[in-house]
Amino acid sequence: MTLSGQTRVAAVLGWPISHSLSPSMHNYWLKENGIDGVYIPLAINPNKIANFIKLLPHIGFAGVNLTVPHKETAMMFVDDVDSLAKRVGAINTIVITKDGSLEGRNTDVFGFKEALNQNTGTDIIKDGIAVVIGAGGASRAIVVALLELGAREIRIINRTLEKAELLAASWGPTLKPVLWQERNEALSGASFLVNTTSLGMKNQPHLDLSLDALPKTAVVNDIVYRPLLTPLLCAAKNRGNLVVDGLWMLLQQGRPGFAAWFGCDPVVSPKLRDYVLKMA
Repeated sequence: MTLSGQTRVAAVLGWPISHSLSPSMHNYWLKENGIDGVYIPLAINPNKIANFIKLLPHIGFAGVNLTVPHKETAMMFVDDVDSLAKRVGAINTIVITKDGSLEGRNTDVFGFKEALNQNTGTDIIKDGIAVVIGAGGASRAIVVALLELGAREIRIINRTLEKAELLAASWGPTLKPVLWQERNEALSGASFLVNTTSLGMKNQPHLDLSLDALPKTAVVNDIVYRPLLTPLLCAAKNRGNLVVDGLWMLLQQGRPGFAAWFGCDPVVSPKLRDYVLKMA
């Protein structure tokens, strides 16, 4: 990484932000590719996010990533939102264009698909039954990805049924809301299971879910990456299911933003993954 008067600056905005591994990932890529740039974490209070985003073109930023709790609200403060981000209802990337306008994009759909491609392939999704735990912001991008990959049925399990119903209403009959108390039985016949909640994350409660009804041919994914092997993934692995941890999605979703800001499509390599894990 080289810093000069021409250094291109990008950042990740969140509240809090100290947990983010994005700076380790992007700064690794900058050094690997010999780019004069830097990527920094910034803790931005939700009450200040609108003003900060509007400042970006005036303080030399190439762009930013957005994480909790800014992904949905930030859509209101950019000049343009791409069609995929509109469909998801959230942006996680802002690109500052040459004329200074703010472009909102969503790279989580791309990151989810590429994480599967790199580990198990996406054939498990096509014409199959997918089960999604959670109906929050993260689940929306994953539902869009599952629809694009051709899932025949997507069961949405959430502790609050109304949120699952609201999510299902956005995309029609392919999505089936499931009562929380019926979550274990809802795994029957599924080819894919993904947890999009914070349950299982370090210092959070475990996801209370029995995998007894889940076929052993199913792939199990957890978007949580701290710990890398969550209790859900450990239980799945122990019974013989293939698992995909959340770090793969994090690394892959970073690629499009990096390419837009720094003009280079980076590689998600074993060396990158090892480096980011060491920094965790």
